[in-house]
Amino acid sequence: MGGFFGAVSQQDVTLDLFFGVDYHSHLGTRRGGMILHDAQDGFQRQIHNIENTPFRTKFEGDLPSFHGTSGIGCISDTDPQPLLVRSHLGLYAITTVGIINNAEALIAQYFSRQGHQFMAMSSGKVNSTELAAALINREGDLVSGILRAQELIDGSLTLLILTQQGEIIAARDKLGRLPVLVGQKAGGRCVSFESFAYHKLGYQDSYELGPREIVRLTPDGVETLSPPGRQMRICAFLWTYYGYPNSNYEGVNVEVMRYRNGAIMARQEAARGELPQVDFVAGVPDSGVPHAIGYANQSGRPFARPFVKYTPTWPRSFMPANQEVRNQVAKMKQIPVPDLIEGKRLLFVDDSIVRGTQLRETVDFLYERGAKEVHIRSACPPIMYGCKYLNFSRSNSDLELLARRTVQELEGDEGQNHLEEYADASTQRGQCLLRSICDGLHFSSLGYQSLDGLLESIGIDPDRVCTYCWNGRE
Repeated sequence: MGGFFGAVSQQDVTLDLFFGVDYHSHLGTRRGGMILHDAQDGFQRQIHNIENTPFRTKFEGDLPSFHGTSGIGCISDTDPQPLLVRSHLGLYAITTVGIINNAEALIAQYFSRQGHQFMAMSSGKVNSTELAAALINREGDLVSGILRAQELIDGSLTLLILTQQGEIIAARDKLGRLPVLVGQKAGGRCVSFESFAYHKLGYQDSYELGPREIVRLTPDGVETLSPPGRQMRICAFLWTYYGYPNSNYEGVNVEVMRYRNGAIMARQEAARGELPQVDFVAGVPDSGVPHAIGYANQSGRPFARPFVKYTPTWPRSFMPANQEVRNQVAKMKQIPVPDLIEGKRLLFVDDSIVRGTQLRETVDFLYERGAKEVHIRSACPPIMYGCKYLNFSRSNSDLELLARRTVQELEGDEGQNHLEEYADASTQRGQCLLRSICDGLHFSSLGYQSLDGLLESIGIDPDRVCTYCWNGRE
């Protein structure tokens, strides 16, 4: 997906920027970038590939040459950035997070007949941050350009701009798909996706942008350049999956939400008389663990860790570019605790089930080591639609999603007309979906969190939460 961090101060911000960006490394695995501004020396920028080496390791060698009282940086799961742009709006740096589904149409409509050219990447596609900057530059000022770009883009656009004056302009997506938070300390301000990133650097919570809001950050404060809109559709997966446990979005802590989510799931299963008799409840590491703790506490089943992840050398299983290598790394990371597996009935809670490939391998791994039963629970409903607002899933087709693929196998094209029914475990089609997945992936039983239960665990107005990937509603 990606994340960003920016800081502006009366003092040098190099270390704040370095550590602030590094604390967003859980949000992406492809590129990292930093750009600083100094009143005398101007901009200094560096971008590195972080697919096989962590951000911190790649950028440590650059720190001695970096200096500046303002800067922005990013973890990008898509294109190299931040970019340095020169236009009639001045010289500025820009980094973005989001997705532009209509990139080719925008290029054809606004740039193909004006002699405009873009630097193509090896895939032949245009860097989405460069396209966003080009759209912004069509207007007479940065604020008007940002608002216009957000209206034209099918997808989402959240961004930071570092100006030649050393100020930072932060803009949240028009529907607030992602959070943008501002921290403050004496003589400085920062802007971040993750609140814990600036707490560790001595900043205190100051302000959370509303949807569509644009602000200017200086060492002295925060100025609203464009007010927030009324509508919001913040991504629910922030809490269930890719948000860091210490973070808060819209006032709701990630870890606390996950405990509550697991407890609600167990409460609902108990009400239906569907709580299985198991020896242990466990979480699929890492983000499934707090959901499992909530489930265990509510159900009264003991929590345990039948296997642990070995992460010193391979902290993220999806880091290698090759799928075969990723699968092998995932296996190598799973270190069993035999006393908690052999002859035991286990229930595992995962944060979500997307394609199901690694989960099947995990279940087979447990059976190979003597597990008697392996029950699976998903902390969110069946994923029926690939996200079109963020680069959350790299699926090229909805039929790569486990639930959609199973529906197709069960009923062909006709089944695609009954997705809502398949997602509801209380229906005949819903039960058929569960049985088919259990048979295919060797689960003893399968349960998904209900959408109502998930929204209850988040606890904010459901109309302000994006649930597109589950029900297709925009």
